[in-house]
Amino acid sequence: MKRSRINEIIREGDAFIRSFGYIMPPFAYWSPEELKTRRPEGIVDARLGWDITDYGQGKFDELGLFLFTVRNGRAEDLSRGTGMLYAEKIMISRKDQLSPMHRHVVKAEDIINRGGGKLVLELFMPAADGGIDREAEVVVPTDGVIRKLPAGGLLKLDPGESVTLLPGVWHAFWGEGGDVLIGEVSTVNDDLTDNIFADPIGRFSNIQEDEPPLRLLVSDYDRWIDGKA
Repeated sequence: MKRSRINEIIREGDAFIRSFGYIMPPFAYWSPEELKTRRPEGIVDARLGWDITDYGQGKFDELGLFLFTVRNGRAEDLSRGTGMLYAEKIMISRKDQLSPMHRHVVKAEDIINRGGGKLVLELFMPAADGGIDREAEVVVPTDGVIRKLPAGGLLKLDPGESVTLLPGVWHAFWGEGGDVLIGEVSTVNDDLTDNIFADPIGRFSNIQEDEPPLRLLVSDYDRWIDGKA
């Protein structure tokens, strides 16, 4: 993706989020220079912030997702069973824009339609080897009510509705009828290691630097702040 396109998506996404009365935290608007100078451990090391991905495929409008990680605990706390064990994201799934089939090994998550169109999820249960079980009935809680669907069934969430996805459950999703504002409340989030995709694709975008970044993405932190690349 071109950096100019990412900057445009951030501006559009911020306006869309604000249209629903959701206000981003102050650090969302720090410049790259301010983030690099201040380098707060609770933001950079926890990988809070902007995340615009086309999964390395170069077709964001068809295959992509807008994310912002608002808060995130630490994996070490999970292993101890105490501390900050949770994370929160705000996301935008555009109309007919696919977030591809994947599962998580550790993370359990509530996916919430916060407003806009319908949020459609295609769901499969995991096979014994961790792959996709294309025959097993899908069983998921939706706002405290158990829902059952056939393998590959489509769960459609209206604004205000949510689904709980436990580790291992395969899911892909997209907006239907319009762009969708999505909330995610989960256990500690690790996008570097805890995304298993059905197809061999990347988690982050490959960026062409055609203009300076408006905001740094979480995938920029190692290179822009720590100078590792």
